[in-house]
Amino acid sequence: MDWHAARSALEWQLELGAVDAIEESPVDRYGLAAVVPKVAIEPKPIVVSDHPTSAVGFLPEAQDPVALAEKAAAGASDLLTLKSALAAFEYCDLKRGARSLVFSDGVLGSSVMILTEPPNREEDVKGIPFAGASGHLLDKMLAAIGLSRHESVYIGTIVPWRPPQDRDLKLEELSILLPFLRRHIELAAPKILICMGDTSCQAILGKRGVSKLRSQIHHGLDLPVLPMFHPESLLNRPALKSQAWQDLLSLKAWLRTQKET
Repeated sequence: MDWHAARSALEWQLELGAVDAIEESPVDRYGLAAVVPKVAIEPKPIVVSDHPTSAVGFLPEAQDPVALAEKAAAGASDLLTLKSALAAFEYCDLKRGARSLVFSDGVLGSSVMILTEPPNREEDVKGIPFAGASGHLLDKMLAAIGLSRHESVYIGTIVPWRPPQDRDLKLEELSILLPFLRRHIELAAPKILICMGDTSCQAILGKRGVSKLRSQIHHGLDLPVLPMFHPESLLNRPALKSQAWQDLLSLKAWLRTQKET
């Protein structure tokens, strides 16, 4: 097998969700002879340097990842710089298992900003939020009230990297990346936030449970916030589409009042 064929085979296995490399034939570990080192090596004492290293992978205990994220986010003067700061940020383990940095989509400067859940596999592969079936449904939802991600809506992600095997996001992971999210919203400067899904509601409102939070305007980060079901939830539970339609009408009515004032 040549290099290109081997790489294609490996990428195919990654697409299937393979996370561990194993041999073709099983190995009886109990049947192997024990290997005893000839010379016992005493562990060396750990020396803490007065000058912490800046190499990637060595984070001094005195430095808090959240504080580092806040510093990196605050130094971004625009969204391009913020995205670059995220790409260079090495203190969140999610980055090591993801293929792409899923940052945003849509039209910058739009009044409506949608915040979506952590990327899934298809979004991780394509590098944009709302890819695949959920993205097609979102486009139909927006079009029903005269909006479009290509003309009048901006989309951001709560976190830019896909959690392994689409597991739930850990609170510490969310805490580390929140400074980047807040700066993202500040630079995008929307007039209203649409939180689609429990994780986005937790990040902005500090609460979970879209079914209880929806149908009313909340406030977070000095902005009106409208919680809504994520399109993926609507695909899995079509009975929720009537409630999603009510929320879309509420958004349309809110936007109309803003034009009149």
